[in-house]
Amino acid sequence: MIEKRDKNLERKRRHLRVRKKIFGTLEVPRLNVFRSTAHVYAQIIDDVNSVTLVSSNTLLKSLEKKLKGKNKMEQAQIIGEDIALKAKEKNIDKVVFDRAGYVYTCRIAALAEAARKAGLKF
Repeated sequence: MIEKRDKNLERKRRHLRVRKKIFGTLEVPRLNVFRSTAHVYAQIIDDVNSVTLVSSNTLLKSLEKKLKGKNKMEQAQIIGEDIALKAKEKNIDKVVFDRAGYVYTCRIAALAEAARKAGLKF
């Protein structure tokens, strides 16, 4: 019998493998991205103190007007810009990018490029 591959389990294994090497500090925190079928979430995390410094996602009421009528790629770009602006307010200019096991394409790449254009360095 043919078994169906669990793609999310494979993604989680990749994420754990990468997380052994990627670590966020207060000086250089970790930009973590999570992608569901409908939404995109981004957090900037200090792993030393286990604290989320900044977060943004497509469910925020403050971004509701900007996101309305946009496709998922455009929404990811808006979230990338928003997370970078919030990071700048907290004096965070350099981060380590954690793509959480996802392939660096589509929404993940769009978010990363928008964050870079808005001033984050990684």
